[in-house]
Amino acid sequence: MKPFLRPYLLFCLLTGAILYALYSQFGPRVIHPFTPYTFAFFAILTFLTYRVTARLVQANPDNFMVAYFGTMVVRLLLSLTLVLVYLFRGGGKEGDARWAFLGSFFILYFLFAGFEVWSVLSNLRPFSKPGENAK
Repeated sequence: MKPFLRPYLLFCLLTGAILYALYSQFGPRVIHPFTPYTFAFFAILTFLTYRVTARLVQANPDNFMVAYFGTMVVRLLLSLTLVLVYLFRGGGKEGDARWAFLGSFFILYFLFAGFEVWSVLSNLRPFSKPGENAK
């Protein structure tokens, strides 16, 4: 697979800078105080899912789709667990802060999932076999 770490670090720095700028401008009304933890959660989760997918593909290149979609399911389940833990630990009683948390959570979820899909789509060509479309 093509280099992942450099674009990933650039993406994380850019996203973190935007979050910091929004928090310093608007405060907790827009960016929930738990957003840095959510950001770290998704940063670590995306890196780990990439490493697991790369390791599984290295072991058997024919299982690329199984490895990728398996890690996407794990990402979805862990993200759902994070939201449920937040809500059951009293986050649902915070009023407007609940919406700030959910908004920042889903924005970060889709940004990191989008980056992961982009990085996978840019690496799909090595997995397609030559002459397979000619049949």
